Amino acid sequence: MLLLFVVAAVAIAAGLLDSGSFKARPKRPQAMTMAEARTSNAGVPIVARARVSAAPYRFRGGPAERAQAVDCLATAALYEVGDDPRGQRAVIQVILNRSRTAGFPRTICGVVYQGFERTTGCQFSFTCDGSIRRRTRHYGWSAARRVAKSALAGRVFADVGRATHYHADWMVPYWRDTMTKVAKVDTHLFYVRRRGLPESARGTPYVRNVVQRRSL
Repeated sequence: MLLLFVVAAVAIAAGLLDSGSFKARPKRPQAMTMAEARTSNAGVPIVARARVSAAPYRFRGGPAERAQAVDCLATAALYEVGDDPRGQRAVIQVILNRSRTAGFPRTICGVVYQGFERTTGCQFSFTCDGSIRRRTRHYGWSAARRVAKSALAGRVFADVGRATHYHADWMVPYWRDTMTKVAKVDTHLFYVRRRGLPESARGTPYVRNVVQRRSL
């Protein structure tokens, strides 16, 4: 009887400990609906004074390298925003900005395909989610190439400034509240890094523990 009592007491104690440890576990953040994400994003103001226009891009390379860069830019533009010319210019400007920013590859194609060898962690999702292998002829391909050539020739899309990150307004990426929002182009929101900005241009920090799909 004494042995049974000891076993029962140990079992009860173990159950209490398990119950206590379970209650102490932090709850996972709840994923937002698309409508909730849009409302949350709308609450983050655009800081226009942080939107500094980028310098014209100066391409350094021969004809073959330029043709390859045009293809990479046009492909990214089409997969990210379809055949919307303004959206394409915005995406292409981000790619050019990244190629001149520390922490990113120095070549245009390197920026576009950064992390493509991983199933997660690629910078542009179409490079690692299988979309690129299902590529079909797109009627907007020629137009996208013209936009890409114009950007390589020095045309700047000032509406997004020196933005290096963006995401669709129906999602909230984990990095959003560490950056400053500087522009909105259609359904995409654009950001610059806070580091290097004067305090007055950084905007109000927002703290939300929400993680959704990755974005750029």
